[in-house]
Amino acid sequence: MSSAVEIRDSRGMSACEADVLVVGGGAAGVAAAVTAARQGLGVVLLERYGFCGGGAVAGMSGTICGMYEASDDMNAPPKQVVHGFLDEFIAAIERKDGLTPPVRYGKTFTRVHDPLAWRETADDLLTQAGVRIFLHTTVIDVMTEAPDRIAGVVAYTKQGRLEVRAKITIDASGDADVVAMAGLPTLIGQEGRVQNPTMIFRLQGVDLARFLASYGNDSIMGDEVSKTIQRLDRGNEYRLPRSKVFLFPSPRRNELLCNCTRIVGRDGRELNPLLVEDITEAEIEGRRQVREYARFFRDYLKGCEESFVNDTGVQVGVRQTRQVKGARLLTNEEVTAGAKFDTGIARSPWPIELHSGEKPRLVWLLSDYYEVPYECFVPETGESLLVAGRCLSAEHEAMASARVTAQCFSYGHAIGHAAAMAVQENISPRAVPAEEIRRRLNSDGARLD
Repeated sequence: MSSAVEIRDSRGMSACEADVLVVGGGAAGVAAAVTAARQGLGVVLLERYGFCGGGAVAGMSGTICGMYEASDDMNAPPKQVVHGFLDEFIAAIERKDGLTPPVRYGKTFTRVHDPLAWRETADDLLTQAGVRIFLHTTVIDVMTEAPDRIAGVVAYTKQGRLEVRAKITIDASGDADVVAMAGLPTLIGQEGRVQNPTMIFRLQGVDLARFLASYGNDSIMGDEVSKTIQRLDRGNEYRLPRSKVFLFPSPRRNELLCNCTRIVGRDGRELNPLLVEDITEAEIEGRRQVREYARFFRDYLKGCEESFVNDTGVQVGVRQTRQVKGARLLTNEEVTAGAKFDTGIARSPWPIELHSGEKPRLVWLLSDYYEVPYECFVPETGESLLVAGRCLSAEHEAMASARVTAQCFSYGHAIGHAAAMAVQENISPRAVPAEEIRRRLNSDGARLD
C-alpha cells in the first residue's frame, strides 16, 4: 500500500495590496495599468514572462494592426481612426527607432515593431507611471468573497507564493484565466473550436530592395507565391500547409517578419492552446514549419537567397482561446455593419480575419469602423472584476476582428479609467457610466466623438 502524499511548498508566502491589480502585461494590460496609475491609484501588474508585450512580443505577432481604415482605393493614403493611449505608445517606440511607417496589408495598413523596443517602451511607461511590476509571476489561484466578489489573486514566483489583494482586478491575461479560476461564465470559440495558432518568425539576410521590387509593397504575398507553395506541397518536396503567406519588412535592416505557418494537430484538429498537450504539440510543430518555410523562401523567393531565421516567438502565436461571457456580446453582424454604440469605448476598422484551411479568409469593413461597448468587458456575473484585451465578450467571427493590437491598447485605456472610477467612487465596475469613460478617453486624445 502506498503511503499518503503530502503537498508542500516550504518557501512561505509574501503579500501586498493594491487599488487596482492587472493580470497580464500585453498591450491591454500595459495601457490599463498606466492609465489607472495616472489617476493616483496604487497599481500592481503581474506578468508571467520577464517582459511585457503579450502576443505582440512573446508571440511575435510583430505588428500594430487595427489603426487604419480599409479602402478599395489602393492609392488612398493611410487614414488612422484609432487614437488615445495608442498614439502615446507609438510616439514612445518611434523614439527608439522601433516602428516602421505604415506597411500595406491588403486593403489597409499596419505597422511593424521591433520586439526589443516594445519591451523597453512598456518598461518606461509603467515605471514612469509608478506601477509596481512583478515579472516572472504566474497567477495560480483567485481569492473570492461572497457573493462572487474577486478580492485578488495568489501567484507563483521563484521566491514563493505571492498574495495580492485588490479593490478591482483586471483580467488582461488574454485567456480569461482569472475569470475561469473564479468559476465565472466563459466562452470558447465556435462551439469550443478556436482559430489555430501560428509560429511567427523573423528572417534576416534579406535583400529587401530586390524582394520588394519583385513582389510589391503588399505584405500579403500574391497568387504567384501561393501557387508555387501549393505545387511544392502537393509534390511532397516541402511541407507547407498554408499557401497564403504574410511577409512584412521590419524596422531592422534586411529583415522580414514572417506570418505563414498553419499549425494543426497530427489528427487534423485545430489545436486549442488552453490544453497543455495541444500547445506543446503546437510549439514543436511550429518550429518545424518555420524551418520548412525558411527553406522555401531561400530556394524560391527573390532577395531571400542568403536569408536565415533570426528568431521565432518565445511562444506560439495564439489568436483565440477563452473569453469572458460578458454583460453584452459583440456580434458578428455588429462588426460587419460598422455598428456604433452610446456605450462604445473603442473603435476598430480591422477586418474579420479567419485563419483556417490553407488560405486565411478576410472580411473587410470598407471606409468605416465599428465600436465596442463597455459592457463587453464586464463579466455577466461576479464583482470587482473587469477584463481587457482579447478575452472580451464577442462572437467567434467578431473576435477575429476585435482581438488585434491597436484595439487592445484602446481596451486597456478604457478599462484603466473604468477601474479607477470604480475605486474612487466606491462603486461596482458594472455601475461605472460608459459615457463618462468615453468623455475621459476623449480628454486623453482618443477622438471617439
